[in-house]
Order: sequence, then structure tokens, then C-alpha cells
Amino acid sequence: MNKLTQRIDKERLLLGIAAPLLAVVAALVVTTLVILATGKNPGDAFSDMVTYGSASDSQVYILNKATTYYLAGVAVALGFRMNLFNIGVDGQYRLAAFIAAVLGGALTVPGWIAIPLIMLCAMATGALWAAIAGLLKVTRGVSEVISTIMLNSIATAIIAYLLQPGKLGQLDQAGTLVSTKPLPTSSYFFSIDTGPAGVLWGFIVVAVIVGVGYWFVLGRTRFGFDLRTVGQSETAAAASGVGVKKMVATSMIISGAVAGLIGMPTLLNDSHRFSNDFPAGIGFTGIAIALLGRNHPIGIALGALLWGFLERTTNHLEFQGYDKEILGVIQGVIVLCVVIAYEVVRRYGLKRQQQRVGAELAAQAAAPTEKQQEVAR
Repeated sequence: MNKLTQRIDKERLLLGIAAPLLAVVAALVVTTLVILATGKNPGDAFSDMVTYGSASDSQVYILNKATTYYLAGVAVALGFRMNLFNIGVDGQYRLAAFIAAVLGGALTVPGWIAIPLIMLCAMATGALWAAIAGLLKVTRGVSEVISTIMLNSIATAIIAYLLQPGKLGQLDQAGTLVSTKPLPTSSYFFSIDTGPAGVLWGFIVVAVIVGVGYWFVLGRTRFGFDLRTVGQSETAAAASGVGVKKMVATSMIISGAVAGLIGMPTLLNDSHRFSNDFPAGIGFTGIAIALLGRNHPIGIALGALLWGFLERTTNHLEFQGYDKEILGVIQGVIVLCVVIAYEVVRRYGLKRQQQRVGAELAAQAAAPTEKQQEVAR
């Protein structure tokens, strides 16, 4: 059985490598066909993407975007691990960023106190907003998909109502932009000036810490084991003594807390205020990135970098005469190819494993035991 286990582990490794390779090849083929259908040369497009994406200023842009996308991916993946579809990440992070921006604009304490308070406020707001959906699910059986969609709309309405002059918003000097009161310069998060390449947001450090914490909690703690067990089978988890309802509510709260951090790179490193042009839709991007990364911290990081690369390079393709909709097509094709490739490889691997185990058991059953050999002698 040890040899069988080694063969199975080796085959799993090969299949794990084959899945992303198959997805990349399929995505390239489909994208090539799409570009050809528009009457353009796909070779020129790919060459331009690689050249422009490898420039130093593009690398800084990609890292900054990936910081936000990574946090969104982790927030969604926490729900996926519990077999929960937290589609409300977008509303959670926008409401959290708004409340945190209001608090940050009102604070007069030193930055080393203000910055942690702003971040904690954002996490608490996101957690409380997600907790509503979690409580509705465990107490009334309301689907988290329906409740979080409604909560997204409610969060948007709350922000629109409060972000008005005379309430919590104010007009800029040009009279064209409504925003919260700007954060004092002492509340700016640190950044790294890379010269001509631009400014790298320091919040990337926080994103790395979140990723390490996500890996450690889910893979090295009892809580993470219970969470993954409930996600795989609620019945089995309940039979082993795990409080399923408690885990569902807790995972939604943690997912919301991480979602609260999504808007912090933009708030603390870039805009320093919440305005009516604050980035929207990042929560839905996080769903795609979590799928790309298979809910693994390293996979999510690669997915976030890929998304930032595509956003940077395909937007540049528009200036080269390519259709601007090509970005959405490429992103959709990649997500579909990754999901399909992993499912195909998973089913193939499961079938191969069953065949190997069956063959090994049949061989053992057919082989004579030592006692039978002695009797035969």
C-alpha cells in the first residue's frame, strides 16, 4: 500500500501541474480565436501585452491593483471554504471604506493611532454587515446569496444618502466631486517611491500578512479544520461534534472583516477620502480571482497578479486599435477555462485513483497468503 500511496501522490502532483497548464493553453487558444474574429493579429496583441506589461511603471501598477484584488479574493475564498457564496463582499467593503473614511477625516490623533483605528473600524463594519447575512442563514435559513445581494443594494443606498453635502459629504473646490472629509496627512499609509516607475502602496505588506494568516488558520489550526469539514459535509461535521451554525456565522463574520480591508489600499494610499467615484465591483472581481486561485493563498495571489496584468495591458490595447471590450472577453475566457480545466482534471484524477486502488485490492486478493503457501507445500 505504501507504493500505491506514493504512486497516487505522484499522480496528484502531475495532475496539479496539468490543470493550470491546460487552462492556460485553452485560454490562449480561445483568446486567439476571439482576436482573429475581430480582424486583428493575435501575435501582435500578445507581444504588445508582454512588452507593455513588463515595463517598470506597469509592474508597480499591477502590484498596487493586485493588493486590492488579493484581499477581495481572500474574503470570497473564506466563504467558499465553507461552501458559502458571499456575494456581498462588494457592499461590505464599500460601506466599510465609507465609515472608515468618515472616522479618519474626523480623527485628530497621531497617525500611529489613527491608522490602526481606521483599519479596525473598516473591519468591524464589514464584519457586522456580513453578520446580518450569517445570522439570517443560521436562524431563518435564508440563502446567503439572496441576503447579501439585498445587503449590497442597501449599502449602496446608505452611502448615497449619507454622502451628500450637509450630511457626511462635502463638495470639492471645483464643485464637481462629493466626498468625505480628507484624511490628514498623518493618517496616510506608508508608500515606496520607486522613482519614474511610480509609487508602490505600502498596504501590500498588510495583504501579505492577511494571506499568511489565511493559510495558517485554515491549514494549521483546529478552527480551520472544523471550517473545512463543515464546508465539505455539514452532516459529518455535526456528527463529529462541530457546531455547524456557529461555524457558518463565524465564517461570514471573518469574511466580512477581511472584506472591510479591501478599500483600505485606495483610502490610505491613494485617494485619502471616499467619493462618489470610489472603485466599485471589486467584490465581484474577488469571486473570479478566488475561482482562479482555487481558494489557495498562493493561487489567489497569482490570480490577482494576472488580473492586474490583464487590466493594465488590455486597456493599452485599446490605444493600439483593438476593441475595448477585449478585456472582458479575455477575463471571462480565462475564468471559464480555469474552472473547466480543474474540473476535468479532478474527475480524471478521481477515476484514475479508483482504478489504481481497485487493481491493487484485486491483486492482493488474488495473491496467496503465507498460510496458504505452507498448506500447499
